[in-house]
Amino acid sequence: YCVEFRTESLSHHCAQETRPYARWTRYLREGHTVCVACQPPAMSTATRRCSGDGHNAHGDKILHWEAIGNSQCQGTWKKIRQLEHCSCPLVHSFIFT
Repeated sequence: YCVEFRTESLSHHCAQETRPYARWTRYLREGHTVCVACQPPAMSTATRRCSGDGHNAHGDKILHWEAIGNSQCQGTWKKIRQLEHCSCPLVHSFIFT
């Protein structure tokens, strides 16, 4: 499944990334909608959910995230909705880990 989030805030470290494998963080922006896929092995076999997917988050609950490959690139987002069938666009798409 996938979850759409609206990026509320992010650290300035995201825009300063120069390493090729983590350069994707430079494209993150406040206010953008991102699509995050929950796939194995990030999915718990017991719950069939990914940690941090905001399962019980409704309304204006602020959730925290951290980028893989650049732990100083972190921020907050709000859950918009969960999609049982992923149709994430190629840009602004991520995977829970």
